[in-house]
Amino acid sequence: MTTKSAVAAARATVYGYPRQGRRRELKKAVEGYWKGRVTADALRATAVELRRTNWRQLAEAGIHEVPTGDFSYYDHVLDTTVMVGAIPARHRAAVAADALEGYFAMARGTQDVAPLEMTKWFDTNYHYLVPELGPDTVFTADPAKQVAELAEALALGLTARPVLVGPVTYLLLAKPAPGVPADFDPLTLLDRLLPVYAEVLADLRAAGAEWVQLDEPALVQDRAPAELNAAERAYRDLGALPNRPKLLVASYFDRLGAALPVLAKAPVDGLALDFTGAAGANLDDLAAVGGLPGKRLVAGVVNGRNIWVNDLEKSLSTLGTLLGLADRVDVSASCSLLHVPLDAAAEREIQPQILRWLAFAKQKTAEVVTLARGLAQGTDTIAAELAANRADLASRAASPITHDPAVRARAAAVTEADARRPQPYAERAAAQRAHLGLPLLPTTTIGSFPQTDELRAARADLRAGRIDPAGYEERIRAEIQAVISFQEKAGLDVLVHGEPERNDMVQYFAEQLTGYLATRHGWVQSYGTRYVRPPILAGDISRPEPMTVRWTAYAQSLTGRPVKGMLTGPVTMLAWSFVRDDQPLGDTARQVALALRDEVNDLEAAGTSVIQVDEPALRETLPLRAADHRAYLAWATEAFRLTTGGVRPGTQIHTHMCYAEFGDIVQAIDDLDADVISLEAARSHMQVARELAAHGYPREAGPGVYDIHSPRVPGTEEAASLLRKGLAAIPAERLWVNPDCGLKTRDWPETRASLENLVAAARTVRAEIEVPSAS
Repeated sequence: MTTKSAVAAARATVYGYPRQGRRRELKKAVEGYWKGRVTADALRATAVELRRTNWRQLAEAGIHEVPTGDFSYYDHVLDTTVMVGAIPARHRAAVAADALEGYFAMARGTQDVAPLEMTKWFDTNYHYLVPELGPDTVFTADPAKQVAELAEALALGLTARPVLVGPVTYLLLAKPAPGVPADFDPLTLLDRLLPVYAEVLADLRAAGAEWVQLDEPALVQDRAPAELNAAERAYRDLGALPNRPKLLVASYFDRLGAALPVLAKAPVDGLALDFTGAAGANLDDLAAVGGLPGKRLVAGVVNGRNIWVNDLEKSLSTLGTLLGLADRVDVSASCSLLHVPLDAAAEREIQPQILRWLAFAKQKTAEVVTLARGLAQGTDTIAAELAANRADLASRAASPITHDPAVRARAAAVTEADARRPQPYAERAAAQRAHLGLPLLPTTTIGSFPQTDELRAARADLRAGRIDPAGYEERIRAEIQAVISFQEKAGLDVLVHGEPERNDMVQYFAEQLTGYLATRHGWVQSYGTRYVRPPILAGDISRPEPMTVRWTAYAQSLTGRPVKGMLTGPVTMLAWSFVRDDQPLGDTARQVALALRDEVNDLEAAGTSVIQVDEPALRETLPLRAADHRAYLAWATEAFRLTTGGVRPGTQIHTHMCYAEFGDIVQAIDDLDADVISLEAARSHMQVARELAAHGYPREAGPGVYDIHSPRVPGTEEAASLLRKGLAAIPAERLWVNPDCGLKTRDWPETRASLENLVAAARTVRAEIEVPSAS
């Protein structure tokens, strides 16, 4: 039982909630606005209703303090850029003319103006828009969004806490603006930024905020003394402000480490810490610094990033220990619930027994409330919930779904030789050039072509029984024919079948592998209006039958040019799924790799000479602490090599990565031993090509020359200019020409024009190069 003083302190809260609505109303409204079918006022009205619905649901569930400011039309870091007035020069006129149009121009670009760079939010699959800063950046406060959303929540009679990206994390996420020297450190702007945060905080206090949360997840990464000093200075200055709201500094995704004593000593009113997974070390670290006397602790004991039910008794034990380490202990999820789907109860097609194991945002909220009640009122008050939770955990542990002896025996028998191609790269490259006969600067795409409304309608018609499987397959064949025909006419050298049959690059495979569960309504935001349904890795993995061979072979029958087989790699199959938490990730990766190895071998046997195994998540899954990198990269690169290690030397293995910072993993990219890698490079101005060159990367590479996350069509000369930058780092005989990523989210008119310009750029630059003599 808890003490009376601790009882009075316990409250339930969360840091953020899914934005999209039950039926992805936000996506539909924003995309309707872009297409001119939804007015700006109608879009704003949809957003207001979604926020109110979320807050009411949270309050009705028992959340005592709801978050505000976490809602976004596109991205919360972009919202912060607007809040502090750090609008890039090229977008200022658009923002001044129409704030909403200018906002989306920064996110997506226009035909004439490039968008902000986009990359992954720490080690998640959420993408944020990278702030662009320089020594001339002038910050100005614009707290209108944050103040208005707080006012909305207060008008409903709710206790609300605005949530902002903290100033240190904002600067650490930023990059030098175009034209600013690459060695410029945005953190040098801290003293210029803090007065703007002070103004925002004062306005929020005046609007009725008792508490404001400042998120500093960047501090869970390894930080240099100067960066920790900046954090100390930031919260010393903000804590000393007169007439400010109470400040809650939040971190998540890992342990704070050296930043914990800095924040514990700062003159702020509370800390929010993650106590799940590796971040569980925060418990011992907090005790080591003497706790948080006189301060509030928000304890993130419910995993906000995965979908398994919480072990309530274990969390209560953690909370009980924390009671002696702070003046007040509140209960929360470990991070914003943005990273999980909305409601598991909507999944009617998952067996009820298995559904008991799952907790989406709505269920996690209930867990937080239950734990807060147990902490405040004693465990007797939640005895029924504890008993049901024990039964759910036992059901999962004992289920035959989680243990397949044949799969485990095969994984245990893997040898080091299985994860190595026997021929060195130089020997393979010679065999591939002789077999494929490709020109200098060969052109290709990443895999997917536009997923049209007609394709989505065909899938919906198949599910609803309005067409039979034969009718659906005829539609897919016609789409593949059209995609192959276009690529031939456009002049691409290595073709793809366009993936019209695939709903998603992970879900498609998950639905055909044992051990995975697919959801119908489990949407999670990836970026902007792009939502994905991460499958659930519930048990041991195997491949009952080929998954891609039939459609790849059909596409190859339509052309004499090579058609790439397209697979999603084992690390990405984990990273973009909700993974099991009852065994090491490396063990699960090996199981997935063996299933994919069977597919690779079957593709080769069917005559596929080029096979691409995408691993865009390799960098994003890199642990946030350097001490954990080596172990992760060892199993991650082994899983890729295990997938691809059984093919002949003349079969060319490609991989693809996008929208991450690759400089940290160039050695790991090398260790994959792929023959060709394609990478995002357009928004980052060929930075990755320079990083590969600096490393001495010895194989072929295609840094992208077409940014597919923007609707703009790059001109021939623009693509050629990027290609020339690539050539400055990578020799012509090893350089490929391709877009940044797949074309699934683009429309056909812009896809046609962009790829025709890409091919024209390759031909232009080819003509400028003196062809090397045969070697």
